[in-house]
Amino acid sequence: MPTRYHQDRTFTGAELPTDQLANAEVEGCTFRQCAWSGVDLSNARFTDCAFEQCDLSTANTTNTAFRTVRFEGCKLLGLQFDRCSAFLFAVRFNHCRIDLASFRSVVLKNTLFCGCRLHEADFSGADLSGATLDDCDLSGAVFEGTNLEKADLRTAHHYHIDPVENRVKGARFAVEGLPGLLGRFKVVVE
Repeated sequence: MPTRYHQDRTFTGAELPTDQLANAEVEGCTFRQCAWSGVDLSNARFTDCAFEQCDLSTANTTNTAFRTVRFEGCKLLGLQFDRCSAFLFAVRFNHCRIDLASFRSVVLKNTLFCGCRLHEADFSGADLSGATLDDCDLSGAVFEGTNLEKADLRTAHHYHIDPVENRVKGARFAVEGLPGLLGRFKVVVE
């Protein structure tokens, strides 16, 4: 399939046919209110792009490149970021719903998650060093072998992070988050 190239454009709704997304190369574009749930984004490359109020839930992200991509108010349910291209992977999320997403072994250094819902997201083996999870709901999120060094989780809530199984040196937590850190030890914090 030939590569389609889009640069410095804004696409709203169904303006860009979804059958033109696999293998596409997209640079400097903004996508608004696009319903791409279950769409094939495999081998597509998004560079310096913004997704605003889009639904990319369960889209095929096999070898998809997200290079300096911003997600604003998006629905990203079950998205498998662990299948994306790791080369120059850089994302940020603002008020997104990212439930059941997989970030397994993804490098997310210094990534910003602001006001996001990440219910049952999988961060196993991920590198979240220096990341900020500001006002994020992490109910049921999985942290196993995760690097959280120097991460800021002071305003995050509903997380359960085992400090023995994860790297937390220099991570910042609020006093209210202590129960989520001490669950393994059966300590009661009042």
